[in-house]
Amino acid sequence: MCVIAERDRDRLAQKLAGIAAQQQVGRIVVGEPRNMDGSEGFRAQACRAFAALLAEQTGLPVDTYDERLTTVMAHNALSGTNVRGKKRKAVVDAVSAVMILEDYMAYRKNTAKNSEE
Repeated sequence: MCVIAERDRDRLAQKLAGIAAQQQVGRIVVGEPRNMDGSEGFRAQACRAFAALLAEQTGLPVDTYDERLTTVMAHNALSGTNVRGKKRKAVVDAVSAVMILEDYMAYRKNTAKNSEE
């Protein structure tokens, strides 16, 4: 796992498409920042647009998944570490991404289990 520091969405999509091809992934999950009340703001819309761009560039299914509180949970998980500053930001982003993916995978597993019943 790595954190890609890229602010240009087109270049970021290209980099991710390359990694997805290299790693032979079958699906991509993009965190969708929602407001605490569940409503959508500008960032959620921008993430969905980015997910559509990724799907177009990779030909893979791209899902968005609610990422509320993952940064807070990542900071809490890292509270005992001695990582500070810019280094901590990268670590927090990586831990948040892992939490989003784990939660997404649990959701998919539970959804599949419930549809079988």
